[in-house]
Amino acid sequence: MPIELYRDENHACLMFTDLVEEDGQAVQSNQFLIVDHGQGAVLDPGGNLAFNELFLSLSRFFPPQQLSYLLASHADPDIIASLDRWLTSTQATLVISRVWERFAPHFTKAGKSEGRVLGVPDAGGLLPLGRCELALLPAHFLHAEGNFHFWDPVSRILFTGDLGVSMVSGAQAARPVTDLKPHIATMQGFHRRYMVSNKVLRLWVRMARRLPIAMLVPQHGAPIQGRQAIADFFDWVEHLQAGIDLLDDRAYQLPSAAIDVGAHRQWPARRMAGT
Repeated sequence: MPIELYRDENHACLMFTDLVEEDGQAVQSNQFLIVDHGQGAVLDPGGNLAFNELFLSLSRFFPPQQLSYLLASHADPDIIASLDRWLTSTQATLVISRVWERFAPHFTKAGKSEGRVLGVPDAGGLLPLGRCELALLPAHFLHAEGNFHFWDPVSRILFTGDLGVSMVSGAQAARPVTDLKPHIATMQGFHRRYMVSNKVLRLWVRMARRLPIAMLVPQHGAPIQGRQAIADFFDWVEHLQAGIDLLDDRAYQLPSAAIDVGAHRQWPARRMAGT
């Protein structure tokens, strides 16, 4: 069953989680449905491993054939690898950064995406959905070159893609975090590796603090809910050293085998064999 993040008479936000079996072959991910006055959008629809279960689960709440949009924060496989199947099963338009607009067709059969991709300019914009407008907020380099977060002004939920991700699943992913401090350990390793730099984190925080946010909802792991937990998250990422901040010249060195031309010729076979 999906998790109801918000619902009123005309507006709903649902989260679908753990649709992929945990066999160590794929990461846990969250997918989302927003409906306003009978018009629907799926956020970060996911890869092929999640498609069947998501399509069936979503069908119980909204007719997939009536979806207006597929919103993609960026173009990673766990975000839109199932694009061909969504474009076949619905009439929805893919909304994605202009940076990825011409890459998205690589996930589909030839011609399938023609006329069905809306490229978002770097500055973002507003997307009408029902009687509300979703805000497409710049989140570039967090972690993708062209990256957007989605702000729902009715629920006051900010969908943050890979920002705010935590390495939890199952019941932990379904339960909103209201005390950030013990939760940081589940986020730190991911953010240090996947966020590009402290500079972009600080720029994002300066923008996000202007919004009245009830919940931050990432594409992996648990939502972050409540004024104090959200403020603590802002403080944490604002000071986090990540990505290129952590690199020095030790990160860029030739493997020893590459220096020896003779060994280099034999490297793939010898190294892959573990010798």
